[in-house]
Amino acid sequence: MNKEIVKIAFILFALSSGYSTPVAAQQPADSLSFQQVMKQVIDNHPSVKEAQEALNAATSQIALAKSAYLPTLDFNASYTRLGPVATIDFPGMGTFLFNPYNNYDAEIDVNQTIYDFGKTTSAVQVEKKKKELNVISIDKAKQSLSLLVTNNYYTLVYLQSAIDIKDEELRNLQSHLESTEKKNNTGSATKYEILTTQVKISTIESQKYDLEAAIRNQLSILNTLLGLPEDTPHRVMNVLSMETVAPEETSVAYAIEHREEMKLAREQTELEHLNYSAIKSANNPEINAFASAGFKNGYAPDLNELRGNYLVGIGVKVPLFDAKKTKNHLQISKSNLISSQLETEVLRRKIVNEVVESQSGIDASKKKVAQFELQLTHALQAYELAKISYKSGVITNLDLLDSETAVAESRLQLLKSRLDQQICILKLKIATGNHIY
Repeated sequence: MNKEIVKIAFILFALSSGYSTPVAAQQPADSLSFQQVMKQVIDNHPSVKEAQEALNAATSQIALAKSAYLPTLDFNASYTRLGPVATIDFPGMGTFLFNPYNNYDAEIDVNQTIYDFGKTTSAVQVEKKKKELNVISIDKAKQSLSLLVTNNYYTLVYLQSAIDIKDEELRNLQSHLESTEKKNNTGSATKYEILTTQVKISTIESQKYDLEAAIRNQLSILNTLLGLPEDTPHRVMNVLSMETVAPEETSVAYAIEHREEMKLAREQTELEHLNYSAIKSANNPEINAFASAGFKNGYAPDLNELRGNYLVGIGVKVPLFDAKKTKNHLQISKSNLISSQLETEVLRRKIVNEVVESQSGIDASKKKVAQFELQLTHALQAYELAKISYKSGVITNLDLLDSETAVAESRLQLLKSRLDQQICILKLKIATGNHIY
């Protein structure tokens, strides 16, 4: 019995460390770890780069808004041929022109806003808030991708191991079939046993076909995430590192405080407040200074001589009526603010459900792991007893096959429950706003 316990413990250890079979040696070696896949996707995925590019644009938008603080400088030059030109005749003195036929003008114009009663300041604050939204959007994009990677990676781990287990079942069934056929030739086995074994082989092969189709689909998804050709082969590493989350980081309150979606919702609400203030300031007066200096002709007594000239002044612009545009914009902004607040509440409720669901999933998966560990132990013990009984002639070949199938199915269920536990832990980290990338 001690020998059997040692064997059971060895098999459990092998399963927890990463299940492998001789067939796996013929397949591509484990090439990608979870951390490698996550890093490559986060570093290179177009959605992250798009969010980063939006951040660059937001920085330029801030600079554009601040440009209202700076003066504008223009150079203007013109030539005008005028005709007819007004003239006046003085007897004995000749004809005098009021304007030259050829008019030249070249000048530099400067305009500077002296004070606009907060309009530019409001515009800059709005653009800065948009930039803060872009920063959070990058983290949100990474979190969304990390969830996709988690589901895809551990689905591949399960499918790989499931195919390995099915291959082992097929080898055992094929060995049993050959043994049963030999016994049938000597009269110690029946045709029924042969047919039943063949049916089991066909069933396992059919299950394997489904697994192979599923793994091709998941590999295509993985290659899409990595930006590789869809048929690039991979074999992911079957390593389970049961991560833990600190209790204080698993609460609903922690999730509401740290989730990127909630941060975006809060920032969006603040942005709507700033938009409202910016719209209110749109009709504020403006005080501007302007200056112009250059050369032009047309001055008496020599109308064709280019002479220096300048202009300096201060102007005030006070909007009196804007066809109710500001009023309507304020109403739209107020509606957007209310919608943003309602959306934040909807998101809060969604996050509560996600956190509770993830916590429940972890609790259920832990119980399943314990249950299937015990089930595998019992299945292995039953299989060892079945082998002894089969050699003694107490049970048939079919009974032994059923015992082997029970061991394989228990292995598969234990693996799935452990993967489910790992995924639930990672989903809880994502649901509470912790980064897994």
